[in-house]
Amino acid sequence: MAKKETKTKQQALASDIINSIESKLSEAGESSKKIKKSIEKSAEKLAKKLTKLLSKDEKKATTATGKKTKPEVKAKKDEKKAKKNAEKAEKNAQRTANKKAKDEQTPVADTNGQSTETPKAAQPTPRPTPPARNRTATPAPKPTPANRKPSVSTPVTLDTTSQAPTDTTEPANDKA
Repeated sequence: MAKKETKTKQQALASDIINSIESKLSEAGESSKKIKKSIEKSAEKLAKKLTKLLSKDEKKATTATGKKTKPEVKAKKDEKKAKKNAEKAEKNAQRTANKKAKDEQTPVADTNGQSTETPKAAQPTPRPTPPARNRTATPAPKPTPANRKPSVSTPVTLDTTSQAPTDTTEPANDKA
């Protein structure tokens, strides 16, 4: 049944489009059969697209009316909160009234002058924290730059323990 409705909408829309276009063309002059056919085809295509868009919008509108909007939901939540808070306040008022009535009924003589409150467990006192120490760290050695070579010099030492070589070219003085 929905298809019949969309078909009739499409046809009605297409005929309206055709009539408006042809009226504008008639002002300009006579139109041929080819022009009329192309106008009809394009009008039908346009009508299909428009009815699709319209049906989508209608569906969105019907589902949107089914859902509640944000202000309505917020108002309902606030109403529930207020009701819950009122119940809590009433309950608290009843509790304090009962407590006062109970205090009035309890005579002081029954307690022998002692406190009616239950003694609380003694909480251990927290240990004091020691003051922060001011530690001075020894400064770290300065790193040498990567491009600089370490300065290591090799000491030149003279060997005095060894004897100098004897000259064999000189004649020896053997006077014996």
